[in-house]
Amino acid sequence: MDLRRYTPSPRAVDWGLFVAVTALLATGVATMFTGTPDTAWVIDLHAIAGVVLVCLLPVKLWRVRHRVTPDRMTAPRVLSLLLALDATAALVTGVWWIFGGTLDLGPWGLFHLHVGLGLLVPPLLLWHLRYRFHSPATATRHGRRDAIRYAGLVTTGAIVWRLQRPLNDALATAGADRRYTGSREEGTGDGNRFPVTSWVADDPDPVDASEWRLGLTGRVDNPQSFTLADIPTDAAEDAILDCTSGWYSGHEWQGVAVCDLLDAAVVDESAAWVQFRSVTGYRWSLPVDEARSAVLATHVDGERLSHGHGFPLRLVAPGRRGFQWVKWVEEVRVTDRRELGEWVAIFVSGL
Repeated sequence: MDLRRYTPSPRAVDWGLFVAVTALLATGVATMFTGTPDTAWVIDLHAIAGVVLVCLLPVKLWRVRHRVTPDRMTAPRVLSLLLALDATAALVTGVWWIFGGTLDLGPWGLFHLHVGLGLLVPPLLLWHLRYRFHSPATATRHGRRDAIRYAGLVTTGAIVWRLQRPLNDALATAGADRRYTGSREEGTGDGNRFPVTSWVADDPDPVDASEWRLGLTGRVDNPQSFTLADIPTDAAEDAILDCTSGWYSGHEWQGVAVCDLLDAAVVDESAAWVQFRSVTGYRWSLPVDEARSAVLATHVDGERLSHGHGFPLRLVAPGRRGFQWVKWVEEVRVTDRRELGEWVAIFVSGL
C-alpha cells in the first residue's frame, strides 16, 4: 500500500507540523488557567494537536532520512535533528504521563520533564526556520486534497484522544484516575498530607505567628489589621486544589470568608480587583465578585495548615489552578485596576 496517497504533500507536512507545534505550545500554556470544566476544550485541543504531530512527524522523518547520514551532516541539519528528537521526547513523555507513567527526577517528575522538553521546542523551531523557511503559498498547491487529508488527521486525533480514557480504564493504569486537566489525585481528604509544591522558587522560612498580621488595605473606607487570633474559622469550602505540577487534591478548607473581610472594610465603589499578597512578595488578583466567593483558609480537613501549605493563611479560590492559591498571605489589597507587576512577581518572589 502506498502511504503517500494518504499523507499531505511535503510542504503541507512542514506547515502542518508548524501549526501542530504552535497549537501545542499555546494550549500548553493555556492549561495553566483551565480550572473549570467549561475550559476542558483546551486540554482536548492540546491532546488532538499532539496526536496530529505523532502522525506527521514520522512522515517528515521518513522523507528526510537520506539527509541525516553522517557524511551529509551540516550544522543546520544537526539543529533540525535536535528539534526532531526534542519534539519526539516531549510527545513520548506526554503519552507516558497519560497512561500513568512516573519518573523520579528528585524535586521534579515526568510531568515536569514533559513541560521542560516542550518549552525547548520554540527556540529550536525558530532557529530551524531560519534555515528551512518556506512560504505558506507552497503548501497550498494541492489545496483540496491536502485539506481532506488534514481533516482526516484531525478526526483521527479526536478519536484517538477519546479512546485513551476507556483504554486507561481497561488497563487499570494510574492514568485512569485523571481529572479533565490531566492531573492525578493525591491526598484527597487527608489533611496536610498532600504534595507540597511552590511556584518557581517561592519557599520562605516559617512564619512567626506572634508577629504576623493580615492587612486589609487599598480602596476601602476602613483599613483593617488582624492577628492570627482575630481570624475566624467559621467559613468552610469544599474545593479541589488542582496543581500545574500534575496532581489534584480535594479538601474541606476552613477559615474566613473574603466577603466578610471586604464588608468589614467597606469596599470603595471604584474597586474592581482584590489582590492577595504573600510574605514573599508573591501575589495574585481576582475580580471583586469572584474574590467574594473565596476563602482565606487557616485549616484543611480540620487540621491547622502546615507551613508548606501556607500557614498561617492560604487563599482558596475554587476554579483556579494551584499557583493562583496564594500561600502565606499577609495582605489583602483592594484596587481599581490589576497590577501588571504581579505577572513578574510570581516568577521572582522566591529569588
